Amino acid sequence: MISNIDRKFERVRRHKRVRNKISGTAERPRLCVFRSNSNITVQIIDDVAGNTLCAASTLDKEIKEKHANKVAAKEVGTLIAKRALDKNITEVVFDRGGYIYHGVVKELAEAAREGGLKF
Repeated sequence: MISNIDRKFERVRRHKRVRNKISGTAERPRLCVFRSNSNITVQIIDDVAGNTLCAASTLDKEIKEKHANKVAAKEVGTLIAKRALDKNITEVVFDRGGYIYHGVVKELAEAAREGGLKF
């Protein structure tokens, strides 16, 4: 008998596997993506110090689109790039959070690259 696949458990497993290889430093922090059905959240994290340097989300006032779709992902990507450049962060390590690099995650990454982040 085939059992149902727990998608959240599988995503967390993929994320743990990626996090064993990726770590953010002060020179090159980690750009971490979290996506739910209703919102998108992005953080730039220095894992050595354990600090969040800056963050952006669809819950921010600057974002017009309040859903977890491609339009909102583009807005969040440009906002995180702007906030990172204000703190003199130009290079990051991209952590897709166990999500497939497709759709919303891809739009967010491309918007962050267009905004000036290098990864």
